[in-house]
Amino acid sequence: MTAMDVDIGGRLRYVREAAGLSQRALAKRAGITNSTISLIEGNHSNPSVGALKRILDAVPIGLAEFFALEPDRDRSPFHRANALVEIGKGGISYRQVGASLIGRQLQILKECYQPGADTGRIPLSHEGEEGGVIIAGQLEVTVDDERCVLGPGDAYSFASHRPHRFRCIGDEPARVISACTPPSF
Repeated sequence: MTAMDVDIGGRLRYVREAAGLSQRALAKRAGITNSTISLIEGNHSNPSVGALKRILDAVPIGLAEFFALEPDRDRSPFHRANALVEIGKGGISYRQVGASLIGRQLQILKECYQPGADTGRIPLSHEGEEGGVIIAGQLEVTVDDERCVLGPGDAYSFASHRPHRFRCIGDEPARVISACTPPSF
């Protein structure tokens, strides 16, 4: 499955309606225009991961649960590189281990940030804990007001409710293996 296979708009419409929200009500909760919700639901606009996260927080539903809205798939303990599920868009690739997170307590991601890519001006915040190890490149990680540039072999770990942001600095992509529990990204 690739990012092109994921119907972001259809999923958003499904979770919005399941929550009993109109487009206008969801937009108001998320602090955006209802035309933005309409464009996303019609698959005429692809939100950044950060923007989608803010919209889903207004439902509320986590990114992991949002992307897990599919029939439960094979529960094999092994996952080939070409079977990882792309849940990112644009300059950041998030390849998820396992197609479905239903009933899972852990989400594992293989992340790739292109030079200059970041998770957005507005910090992320969600339930759980997360951590990761930088495999290649330089990743600037900001947690609360603390900022650190991490390189290959360096790692981070923190409670995910703390506002955080990730940004690739340097001329090469930053590659990270991360985990989040419970699956909330």
